[in-house]
Amino acid sequence: MPETAVAEAGTGLSPKELARKHGLSASGRLPSLAEYSRQLWSYRHFIQAHASAKTSSALGTTKLGTLWQVLTPIINAAVYYVIFGVILGGRDGVSNFIAYLCAGVFVFQFTQSIVQNGINAITGNLGLIRALHFPRASLPLSVALVEIRNFVVALFVLMGIVLITGEPITLEWLLVLPVLLLHSIFNTGLALAAAKFGAKVRDVKQLIPFIMRFWMYGSAVLYPVQLFAEHASGWVLAVIEANPLLIFIELMRHSLMEDVELAGPPALLWTQAVIWTVVVGIGGYVYFWRGEKGYGRG
Repeated sequence: MPETAVAEAGTGLSPKELARKHGLSASGRLPSLAEYSRQLWSYRHFIQAHASAKTSSALGTTKLGTLWQVLTPIINAAVYYVIFGVILGGRDGVSNFIAYLCAGVFVFQFTQSIVQNGINAITGNLGLIRALHFPRASLPLSVALVEIRNFVVALFVLMGIVLITGEPITLEWLLVLPVLLLHSIFNTGLALAAAKFGAKVRDVKQLIPFIMRFWMYGSAVLYPVQLFAEHASGWVLAVIEANPLLIFIELMRHSLMEDVELAGPPALLWTQAVIWTVVVGIGGYVYFWRGEKGYGRG
């Protein structure tokens, strides 16, 4: 304690008042949300470096390297096209099924990668957490940054596929940018929420493949979205069509394709996308921040 604080110890001030007067705070105190945000901003270079290191370690040992970021969704789309488009006849209900399918697969892969890697953001870095002091949100944020970079690269490939399959370039292609922005914020909140939940409930990561598979089937990734209206109605259909992943997929299709039938009017889809982005983006951040003091303990 500074000498002035020692001198004031006999003035009748309580230890808490003395600490506050001299800028001291309790060890392990949860910072305010604004203070925590400022700390994260000061660690932005660490987040970028950690994201780059994760990319290098994940793909640097393979011969094709970062090319796998593009090849993975393309191969998935090719497999799904053969099964759902050719064998099961899903392409019959859509004029450009290849572009329709690829848009769904690429957007879904973005969220799937965020969830799968976000769930391990804390538990997979316990050594780093226990060795160094830094805002723990840096870890899921670096996960989100890696996947956003990957999706931007994949997005250019998706545009090429859309062009090759006969779709023209229109002014609506500019809508890809706000779709990307909203979906990235939504996914970042999802990564933060998944990181905290995965740190508290370790076994949940075993369920993630099943959860994501169910989410994929409920998001009209592999077949025309109109099939939902043919087999559901009322509040059940309303819940299905309020699925955030379905909304982002539909907006991407609306941006890149002409004459595509959507789950609802574009204005409604945009409104829902903004609401989901705010709720999950801010909610995931606050949810993670509230557990800041407990990460890496136990």
